[in-house]
Amino acid sequence: MLISVFVPEYGVIEAITPPFRTFHTANDILIASGKKPVFTVEYVGLSEYVPANNGEYIIKTNRLVKDVTETDLLIIPPAFGDTAQGVKANAEALPYFKKLHDKGCSVASLCLGAFLLAETGLLNGKKCSTHWAHIDEFRKRYPDVEVEDGAIITQHGNIYSSGGASSLWNLILYLVEKFAGREIAVTVSKYFALDIGRAGQSQFAIFKGQKNHGDDDIRKVQDYIEKQYSDKILTGTLADLIHSSRRTFERRFKEATNNTTTEYLQRVRIEASKALFEASRKNVTEIMLEVGYSDVRAFRDTFKKITGLTPIEYKNKFARTAYEV
Repeated sequence: MLISVFVPEYGVIEAITPPFRTFHTANDILIASGKKPVFTVEYVGLSEYVPANNGEYIIKTNRLVKDVTETDLLIIPPAFGDTAQGVKANAEALPYFKKLHDKGCSVASLCLGAFLLAETGLLNGKKCSTHWAHIDEFRKRYPDVEVEDGAIITQHGNIYSSGGASSLWNLILYLVEKFAGREIAVTVSKYFALDIGRAGQSQFAIFKGQKNHGDDDIRKVQDYIEKQYSDKILTGTLADLIHSSRRTFERRFKEATNNTTTEYLQRVRIEASKALFEASRKNVTEIMLEVGYSDVRAFRDTFKKITGLTPIEYKNKFARTAYEV
C-alpha cells in the first residue's frame, strides 16, 4: 500500500512526521512478528525541499506532487500559522489532490489540514473534523461542509479527517488498524505511548464565544451573559436589553452565534466551571452552585454533553494537584 504524505509549504513539522514515522513503525512491527510489511511511505510536495514551521526545518520530498499519478492514501497535514495564507501558499497542489481522489485514492486531513482539503471541494456536502479553536472560521469559509464539533475522527467514504493537534495520532492509528489490523495498531499505540481509545476533543476545547459576526446588539447580549452567567437569565430579559421581540431576538442570536441562548449560557457556565476545577480545590457541589446550577444531575449531564467527561472525571484529570502551589 502506497501512502503519500503531502508536505505543505511552511507546514507543521509536528503533523508532517507522525504519519511517516508511524507507518514505518507498523512495518517494523509486522516484520518482527514474521509478517510482510504493508506500507510504502513517501513525502510529496510542490518542491524538492520544503520549509516547515516558518523555515525552522527543511524536509526533502521523495517526489513532486505533480508527478504522483496514483497512490492509495494521501495524507494532508496543516500549513503553519494563518490558515488563509496556508491555503494560498499551497493552492497549486489542490487540483492534484482532487485528481488523485477521483482516481480512487483515499484522502486524510490532519487537524487544520482540513482547510486544504475543503478548498478542493471534496468535502462539500460531507462531514469533517478540524481543530476545535478554528471551527467557527472553518464554517464561515466553507458553509457547504458540516463540521463535527468535538469529534476526534470523521470518516465519509474514503475521506478521513482528524480533530485538533494530537488528535491526528488517533486518526493515524485508526488508519493503521484499518489497513494492518487491530493488533498492529495496538502495538503501535503502546510503542508511542498513545491512547488509542480517545473518542473526542471536547475535553480540551475552550469556549470563547462567537463574536466575529458583526451584530453589535447580539455582542452586547453575549457580554451580559458572560458577566451574569451565575444568575437566573431569561430569554425575555435578554431580548429587552436590545429592545427586540423575543422571536426576532432568538433568530438573530442563533444566526450570529450558532447557539440558542440556552446553549450559549450552558457553554459559558461550563467553561467557567472548567476554569474553577483547574485553578482551585473546590468540590463539584461548590463549583456547580458558583456557576449558576442548583440541580446536580442537570449540571452533570450538561457538563458531560459539552466536555465528554463528567465533572468528577474532569476534576481528576485537570484539577490542581497537591504539589502545585
